[in-house]
Amino acid sequence: MKVLKFDSGLNSYQISVGHALLDKVSDFFNLERRVVIVTDKGVPKEYSEKVAKCAKESLIVTLPEGEGTKSFKYLELLLKKMLEFGLTRSDCLVAVGGGVIGDLAGFAAASYMRGIDFYNVPTTLLSQVDSSVGGKCAINLGATKNSVGAFYQPKAVVIDVDTLKTLGKREISAGLAESLKMALTSDAKLFSVFENEEINDEILERIIVSSLKIKLDVVTQDEKESGIRKILNFGHTFGHGIESEKMGELYHGECVALGMIPMVNEEIKPRLLKVLEKLNLPTKVDIDINKALSHVINDKKADGDKISAIFVKKIGEYEICKMKTNDFCDYIRKKF
Repeated sequence: MKVLKFDSGLNSYQISVGHALLDKVSDFFNLERRVVIVTDKGVPKEYSEKVAKCAKESLIVTLPEGEGTKSFKYLELLLKKMLEFGLTRSDCLVAVGGGVIGDLAGFAAASYMRGIDFYNVPTTLLSQVDSSVGGKCAINLGATKNSVGAFYQPKAVVIDVDTLKTLGKREISAGLAESLKMALTSDAKLFSVFENEEINDEILERIIVSSLKIKLDVVTQDEKESGIRKILNFGHTFGHGIESEKMGELYHGECVALGMIPMVNEEIKPRLLKVLEKLNLPTKVDIDINKALSHVINDKKADGDKISAIFVKKIGEYEICKMKTNDFCDYIRKKF
């Protein structure tokens, strides 16, 4: 087992990565109290049931699968379930699922009675390498992603690599897109793994740990996204526009993969495209580019009429450029 730590004073917590960790989740979480466990219909029931068995008193709330669950409708439903169960400020919420469940549960925990303890058990590769750590939680407002949310750190995160065995190849590929994003901006050696090695179980675990180390280093320096944390948005600005326009048709990681393509220089692009093809990620999409870019204007990362665009001109290094939103949109039209 590998233990990583997010160290930020009062918000410090551990991320435990290994096998068969769900069977001993009480070693990592304080579950000797009332516990509401949030999951969705796409997650095997046994995962949330294992957490429930470790709790003093528990309630499992199973929500629909998909991006539509990150909404006011299901936030309200979850909060009502928490209240009806008698959850107090000394109790806790546990997310068992992918990024949608983690985001929704984290925001519910941040909001309920002005904040209760929150634990995360990410069960998709995408959430394991990225969204489960760092404290960003949110819901969507209509078609605009993550526009209502908070920075709220979990008390602990458990990443049981065995949960990946139930995922399809497409979901694994989508998760790898987030790791590839971090490799391009921050770790040339990790990019080399994607470029030159076959992705087996052993390599996959190595990718998870390497990705988490990058994210933890970045978030420790900039918890509230005022500076360097912006690099974690590489591929996301236009990627979120694609995702909003193709709602439900493409996975988040697939949209991030597409969003990275215009943000690398022409020398790197052939290498990136080759890796995307190797990982079974899309390199083209049939889309109304103007409709996709209309979502960029409302993106939460915009600052007035400007946006922080992340470019990669050399693998393992990044450049943050402040651009007028209209100039960014013109650039994407030319490059995508």
